[in-house]
Amino acid sequence: MARRSVSAVSPWRLRALTIPPKSVHDWVRLGAWGVWMGSLVCALLWAGGVLIATAPDRIITAEDLSGCYASPPVVLPCERIVYRTGAMNAAFSGLTGLFMIVAALWLLWELWDAVAPPPITDDFLRLLHYSFARKWRDPRTWPWSRLAWAYGFAVVGAAVSASIGLALWTILTPSTPVKAPVIRIETSQDYRLGQ
Repeated sequence: MARRSVSAVSPWRLRALTIPPKSVHDWVRLGAWGVWMGSLVCALLWAGGVLIATAPDRIITAEDLSGCYASPPVVLPCERIVYRTGAMNAAFSGLTGLFMIVAALWLLWELWDAVAPPPITDDFLRLLHYSFARKWRDPRTWPWSRLAWAYGFAVVGAAVSASIGLALWTILTPSTPVKAPVIRIETSQDYRLGQ
């Protein structure tokens, strides 16, 4: 692969990247940028998944159970729903989670686009490229090097951030599940023989 400088500037890549890197400084810049992007992708996917999974928990239902404790005969069903609220909170949580997943996919595309080869400017070479460049049914002709340059460091960043998040979650959650206290009620009755 020929050395080239990726000159496209985006909010995530303020200076041009050189692929393949020429110096140690270029390697460090490419590695730091890839690890940072992988961490962002991992965090966005996790936060979006959590928001989508917990969206139904934001719906609040208020019930009036006073009819259940009335003197018999109790009319069944005794539970009465007074009001239900929080549907907009649930919808916005789900929508925010969806936006976070879309942003993570956009960052993955940004990684892929950062290592795009330079455009072919010669007409004859362009014709050769379109005619014989890739046979998509043959995995030997797939762009494996571009895949490695695009996602190699990002996978490391995602793995590091996921392991740090898992370690923090393990440390911060209690080791034994909190159980509801068992209520014991002792009753006694005295019987006397009548005379």
